[in-house]
Amino acid sequence: MVKSLNCLISAGPTREWIDPVRFISNPSSGKMGYALASEAYKRNFKVNLVSGPVLLPIEKGIYVTYVESAEEMSIAMMSQFNEADLIIMCAAVCDHKPTKMWSQKRKKADFPPSIELVPTQDILFELGKRKKENQKLIGFAAETESCEENAKKKLNLKNLDWIALNDVSIKEIGFESELNEVTLYSSSEKKVKLSIATKEELAEQIFDIITK
Repeated sequence: MVKSLNCLISAGPTREWIDPVRFISNPSSGKMGYALASEAYKRNFKVNLVSGPVLLPIEKGIYVTYVESAEEMSIAMMSQFNEADLIIMCAAVCDHKPTKMWSQKRKKADFPPSIELVPTQDILFELGKRKKENQKLIGFAAETESCEENAKKKLNLKNLDWIALNDVSIKEIGFESELNEVTLYSSSEKKVKLSIATKEELAEQIFDIITK
């Protein structure tokens, strides 16, 4: 069967290295992004998945680009963006990175009392600036407070069509959980709450909504 439209999805965390044995990251499992990739493939999309450092099974036929840092994820997403009809930025990208990476392990006694950080590139913001009329861009917002306010701000600031809000302060639906619960907000001011379910079930519901 010939795949029709192109879907570009990011998933998982990124890592920003301090020295060869230490890095800054987050607990993202990548499971939501991988579930979305599988659902897109079932719906006859040609799927390109840009994955952070996670080890999860994926269907044959889905093209995967593995990356580690925010910079590597940015390069991979930008290089494939123009050919994509639907883009879903589900990855939990590190917002900051150390200004310096030591080439050798820093011993405990020599480890600095503080590490200077600089922002990484805001990939979703850059994608929103490049978005064309025929493209649909969806983002995710992992929040712990003022959740709806922050999600709507991100939706507008980054020129998204939809944003999926996940309150990660709730243990049952936070990072690394098998379950999730999201609320979708659209640029046309729609709001759709999806009750707690497996990430595979939510991926199906999300696609029902964003592909209408």
